[in-house]
Amino acid sequence: MKANLKQLKKRRIYSEEFKREIVKDFESGRFSVSQLEKLYGVSNPTIYQWIYKFSTFNEKGFRVIEKKDSSSDKLKKLEDRVKELEGIIGRKQIAIDYLEKTIEIASDELNVDIKKNSNTLQSAGFEKINQK
Repeated sequence: MKANLKQLKKRRIYSEEFKREIVKDFESGRFSVSQLEKLYGVSNPTIYQWIYKFSTFNEKGFRVIEKKDSSSDKLKKLEDRVKELEGIIGRKQIAIDYLEKTIEIASDELNVDIKKNSNTLQSAGFEKINQK
């Protein structure tokens, strides 16, 4: 015959310093409540209680509402931004290559160094170039 066993709930006791550190991490914006929950193994409602109790920003009578963007959504947005920036860089590189080739062709046809060096003197005006 089995005895009626009552399961005891394990209750953790956290120091005030630990609670304040978690609230400080939340207020700094480094971690969301769900991230703190996973990181420290403390339940979501408990963290919110600590925020209401120890927060320097939270006024009495106001609820803390956290926008929950999933990390996968954030990652997707960042990946899209990287693709967009890579496309911009690619188009700029094509434009640079085109302009450099144009300068090269013009230099060959006109026998003039179009790319000026920093030590090149300014032109005195239009003069006919003697071709050799």
